[in-house]
Amino acid sequence: MAENGGPSLRILCPKKRLVFCRDPAIYWLIGSPLFFPRFTIISSFRCLHSLPGDPLSPDFSREADDLKTLLLRGFDLIGVLIVSDGQLEENSSRAIATSLKMRNFLFNSQEEYDMIGATSDLESGEIHFFFSETTKHKSIQALSNIIYEASPENYIWDTGCLLRCELEFKMPVFIPVSRVSDADDILSSSITAVAAKFKDPNVAYLIEMPNVTAEESPLSVVLHGSGLDFNLSKSMPSTEGSNMQSQICADFCSKDNCISSPNGGESADTIQVTIFYKQTRRIASSAAPSAQYYPVSEPTKAGSISFKLDVLCYASKDFPLAEAVSKLLVPGLTDQLLIMKSAIMPKLLSQHPQIRPYHFFPSGLLHPITALYELTYGENEEKQGDIRKSLHSRLGLPLDRPLLRIVNALTFGINGSEEGNLKKVGSLLLRDVHTEIAGSGVSGGFTFLIDGSYEYYHYLHGGIDDNGWGCAYRSLQTIISWFRLQHYTSVEVPSHRAIQQALVEIGDKEPSFVGSREWIGAIELSFVLDKLLGITCKIMNVRSGSELPEKCRELAIHFETQGTPVMIGGGVLAYTLLGVDFNEANGDCAFLILDPHYTGNDNLKKIISGGWCGWKKAVDSKGRHFFLADKFYNLLLPQRPNMV
Repeated sequence: MAENGGPSLRILCPKKRLVFCRDPAIYWLIGSPLFFPRFTIISSFRCLHSLPGDPLSPDFSREADDLKTLLLRGFDLIGVLIVSDGQLEENSSRAIATSLKMRNFLFNSQEEYDMIGATSDLESGEIHFFFSETTKHKSIQALSNIIYEASPENYIWDTGCLLRCELEFKMPVFIPVSRVSDADDILSSSITAVAAKFKDPNVAYLIEMPNVTAEESPLSVVLHGSGLDFNLSKSMPSTEGSNMQSQICADFCSKDNCISSPNGGESADTIQVTIFYKQTRRIASSAAPSAQYYPVSEPTKAGSISFKLDVLCYASKDFPLAEAVSKLLVPGLTDQLLIMKSAIMPKLLSQHPQIRPYHFFPSGLLHPITALYELTYGENEEKQGDIRKSLHSRLGLPLDRPLLRIVNALTFGINGSEEGNLKKVGSLLLRDVHTEIAGSGVSGGFTFLIDGSYEYYHYLHGGIDDNGWGCAYRSLQTIISWFRLQHYTSVEVPSHRAIQQALVEIGDKEPSFVGSREWIGAIELSFVLDKLLGITCKIMNVRSGSELPEKCRELAIHFETQGTPVMIGGGVLAYTLLGVDFNEANGDCAFLILDPHYTGNDNLKKIISGGWCGWKKAVDSKGRHFFLADKFYNLLLPQRPNMV
């Protein structure tokens, strides 16, 4: 094994995103041929399908199908990382051999490429990187010049963009009753014919810059396909004598033209591509309307399959536009169509499966991924849950967060329309007001806070005059907004009347309770959360407000493990608790209170300066008690669902 410095290796993802389990495993290293240097790792996917009894021997066929689905065209397999005990030299050779074999499965090609092989020891966790150059055949050299990118998001999205293409169509399928066993071949033949049309000269690709700002000039281009080459036919606006073949992806990028991830993923320029067939081409001679006739010589079962393709591709901004369509978008459409065929075929004769692609940009990843969901029986069907669990395990995502549900899918702005823009979950109320709050005043303490976003509901919101009786309702609304914004539910934040109706329906209240101004407390809130969201809650009882500081350790554990907002009810008052600051050595503590009794407008500065959201000590420096000693308190601790 050669031991020279070799080329540079740039690593964009943190080390914990390269190896995220403590078991022997294989990880597929993901990069892009568009990156510089050529050895640049953007992420790693864990190999889930292996041969029985050997986690280091992949089932290449199944893994290739999954990688083709997940990876955007423009991203690529550039190597393999093997996690095992010792055997550094043997594992590095095995990693490179495994990566080359996987490339053959992915692209049906026997060509060899420069590849990365990496090894990680189970005990130390140290990672060693190697590379193999095709010009040197089996020569494997250590990579010593390793660069960790400080701003990986900028590296990817300042120099790159996305192309997106949607295509819906129905495909007729005719299967002879006496030859049902030929259904697979018949479907394959039909899909192959559809895929061939993507390169047909009569197919036009309209490339647009959507969401154009007032300062930008709208730009659109039409490309026509012919084999693997695309000929530019028209551009608007056009310049006489200009060379439209020289147009690059950057010409269609706009800072306001972006994808948005509900989980806070980076924004990226997205170029919209629309496919047209025949109608966009001028026909020299006029023709009468025609209908196709399919004669059959034997009893035949006729059916129609609905396809909805949705493809994302990654390209550098200096990439020629025509090449981006021909080398990225068209192969991406073909791959997705063939993958859908594999999913549809087992159920073709018994039902009409609904296979739909969705794009996700979960927090922690540096690039979007694509998932295909079978929605015939709904998103909550058990098999669908198993698919999401598998994706979480492959991508190193937590197994108790709903990061890959449909509500988390990326949304795209199209032509500046409301419909195409990100649909906000929740309302336009103030969010996360506590982030502007100064320190708690607890010396030497540790702060434990809510994990995630929420909306601030308080008196008089929505035109409802609940001053004096609605504080617990408002606290409940804030709690439910948290579950919505974390995508555990799509249930709307309920009104006071809807909350009251829920309590009547479960038998906790009489029908006359609906429309009343009666108070509710922590117990009622737990009933409503269970009925509307299926959320379980813990109830903490405190005999006196003076005893609340004794519960700080337990509350700290709640915020550390659950991260949900807490409702505190005592006497006739209710508050929302967002965190605690706790010094375990001397017991000093403070409570981060969101007060629903505020009656003003949503002015953040006014709310904070007025103390409507802020740190409160049980007894302040002037001896005033925030929690009353002669009142008992119930604390509602909603439990985070363990779900994906």
